[in-house]
Amino acid sequence: MSPVRVRRGLVIVWLLLGALVLGIGVLELTDRLGASSAGGGADARMLLPVPIDQVGAIEIADAGRLHRFERDAAGAWFYHGVHAGAQTAHTHATDPAQAERIQRAFAAFGRTRVERDWAFDREGTAYGVTTPEIFVLVYRPSQSQPLAQYAVGHVAPDTVSRYVLVVGSRKVVAIPSYQIDNLVALIQAVGDPARPGPSSADRR
Repeated sequence: MSPVRVRRGLVIVWLLLGALVLGIGVLELTDRLGASSAGGGADARMLLPVPIDQVGAIEIADAGRLHRFERDAAGAWFYHGVHAGAQTAHTHATDPAQAERIQRAFAAFGRTRVERDWAFDREGTAYGVTTPEIFVLVYRPSQSQPLAQYAVGHVAPDTVSRYVLVVGSRKVVAIPSYQIDNLVALIQAVGDPARPGPSSADRR
């Protein structure tokens, strides 16, 4: 075998090895980019910053009362009770039917999508969020500081959207009004039967 053929064979081998190494590098980079996008691919239009299964408690302040819902050690929701002013007595009850109802309501709330948003400015009073009718606080499990807070204002002129201030972001968003109606209905059914349900009279 001539030296020329040997050198040509070596060049071909090195080219094949180089192509193999390059291909492996491209595959590794693709895998890393895919993992990164999967980890950071949260939908920016979702109202809640995390999926509802990562939430450990939700508080709803309405009509001067703070209604707290929590998950037990098994992950089932229960109604913690009503806290009003200096009131210290509250209930702790876990009921399968009630837990299912709470779960359905919060699963729906966890799917809430932002329809529109505006910068919060001097016109914020028109949205009703500076004197909120309802206040919602969302907590991670075993955390005392809320993960997110929402001041709920008026129903929008289209009658199907509701203004919400995402506290700390200086942003007012519009979400489907029925999501807030669902929370009010939950309080009425589980926490405060005397509280009237939402009606067209509440819309502004």
